Amino acid sequence: MNFSWEYFFELFLKLPAYIPVTIFIAIFSMILAILVGALMTWFQLSGHKFLKYFANTYISLFRGMPTLVQLFLIFYGLPQLFPVFQGMTAITAAIGGLGLKQSAYLAEIFRAAVNSVDKGQVEAGQALNIPGWKIFIHVILPQATLNALPATGNTFVSLLKETSLVFTLGITELFAHAKMVAGGSLRYFETYLAVGLLYWIMIIIYTWLQSIFEKDLAAPYRRSVDESN
Repeated sequence: MNFSWEYFFELFLKLPAYIPVTIFIAIFSMILAILVGALMTWFQLSGHKFLKYFANTYISLFRGMPTLVQLFLIFYGLPQLFPVFQGMTAITAAIGGLGLKQSAYLAEIFRAAVNSVDKGQVEAGQALNIPGWKIFIHVILPQATLNALPATGNTFVSLLKETSLVFTLGITELFAHAKMVAGGSLRYFETYLAVGLLYWIMIIIYTWLQSIFEKDLAAPYRRSVDESN
């Protein structure tokens, strides 16, 4: 085995220059996924049959189709069907494709989180004639957010790794640059090992930040439990 540690460490220090593009795509895709996922959750929980049917069809479609196919349909297919999409940049298509894909998963996560909130609290608020929107904002939303956070974090981790697919649209992010370097140097193992470790480090950092956020978000509930004891 002809493994070059010198080349590995040299590449390990150079590749992070392309991490900002990866993080940019991941963050804005996640923002889109949260917004659309929340909308689909609202449709699912509404009493309107058409909205529920639309949301269920949307979730089934985007969960059942491979991510790469969705990226190609958005970037290459939409401009052919709708002239307004002509001139769409590859990054826009990447954010749209990844965001819509993950929104289908987030919709199910958000729905389960809302349903996990004790219905007795909602009924108590209604008995006190508290407006429905106040009950949602002050009672349901904080608890649902806390319940949904672990699964939402896992979705972002998957999204961060799925950004490696956007090289197929011509975007030079972390994986795309590594692929070109590996093809030129023929040192595939060193290159892809460096890339894999960089993705791992990003996920470790994000997991640490998420754990801090979870503790801060859960602090009021821990204090309430301690005071009751």
